[in-house]
Amino acid sequence: MGFIVSLIVAIIIGWIGSLFVKGSMPGGIIGSMIAGLIGAWIGHGLLGTWGPHLAGFAIIPAIIGAAIVVFLFSLIARSRG
Repeated sequence: MGFIVSLIVAIIIGWIGSLFVKGSMPGGIIGSMIAGLIGAWIGHGLLGTWGPHLAGFAIIPAIIGAAIVVFLFSLIARSRG
């Protein structure tokens, strides 16, 4: 059950991160989940684990990391097509 909650939180984090960036995350819900998971990892590496935690994610660094991931993925998608 905890794994499903973590995936749902990752989707929400990826979606919130995409709201801060002009452009869109390719892949819909799966893309948002990937952005949330990778963004949480990047945010943890860059900013640490400060702020509120939910389902193992430090929310604020994860959202900032997800915004970075969405920005990079949208740049790559724009340059490819």
